[in-house]
Parts: sequence; structure tokens; C-alpha cells
Amino acid sequence: MRKDFGKQNWFFPEPVLIIGTYDEDETPNAMNAAWGGIWDFDKVYISLSEHKTTKNLRLKKCFTLAFADAKHVVEADYVGIVSGNQVKDKIAKCGLKTQKSNFVDAPIFTDFPLCFECVVDSFEDGNLIGRIVNTSADESVLDNDGKVDIFKLNLITYEPITHKYLKLGEAVGQAFSDGRKLNK
Repeated sequence: MRKDFGKQNWFFPEPVLIIGTYDEDETPNAMNAAWGGIWDFDKVYISLSEHKTTKNLRLKKCFTLAFADAKHVVEADYVGIVSGNQVKDKIAKCGLKTQKSNFVDAPIFTDFPLCFECVVDSFEDGNLIGRIVNTSADESVLDNDGKVDIFKLNLITYEPITHKYLKLGEAVGQAFSDGRKLNK
């Protein structure tokens, strides 16, 4: 037996994405965006309504996209519930540290361990498509071979049914391999 819930936007896991932009005064701004994902090999898609961030995107034509981690869930939530239109320097208020990207005119939030640095490909009707020009990671999340260790990231996801943040857990299989067992 199944229960019907009608039209819902329950897409799992939903990454907690932090969009970073600069305003006209080069003040860093951040916004928590729950509705996003990969568009293509080198592109991201984010659905946005009007915010300080959307004004900055139109102005600068670039942004960073950080993945929130469990250590900074309070800061990640704060930048989603407080508007940059009302709080001029919400980044300073929540204590996030920034550095300027070497690839785009946007801030990297160094507290979050993984970041895409993007240029705006298109931004129409609240649909942002950005092209990734660089991916940077804090060295603390690298393995012995210099690759990103997903478990060291301690990424969180947004769970839209009960509005909780969840930490990603254990590996349960190997992609492009486990299914081959059925070929025998």
C-alpha cells in the first residue's frame, strides 16, 4: 500500500548551497539556497526569488557556491533567514571568514570546505545557470592522494518534509561497479 501526497518538491538529498556575491561596495553577501543542483558537466542550476543576492548577480555576473558543513549549520541557516537588504554586513555578524576568489569577482567563504567559483551563464525568471570555472577545497578535507574525501567534508543536506538539516553518512556501495554483479 502507498500513500499519495500530491505534488511535492521532495528531492533527496538536497545540498545546502551558500551563494556568495559582492555588492557594489565589494561587501560580501551570502544566501542559503536549497533549490539547486548540477545542470551539466560544468554547470550548476539554482532557482531563486528576488534577494540582495539576485541584485549582486546581475551586477557582478559571477558568484561562488559553497557546500555547507555540519560545523557551520548555524551560520548557514542564518544567511538563509536574514536578508542582506536589511542587514548590510550579515557576513561579519555571523562570523564567516572570506577571501576573494582568484577566478571570479566573488567571495569564497573559507569556513565551508568545498566551493565552486562560477560565472553567470544565464539568469532569467529566477533560474540561475552558472558555469563552474574553478573548484577549490580546504586542504583539511583532502585524502593522502590529494583528492577530496567526501567524509571529511561533513556535508549537510536540507530535508524538506520536516525542515531539518541532516549530515551525510556512510558509503553503501560503489557506483559503476556494484550493478555488474547482475551481469553474471
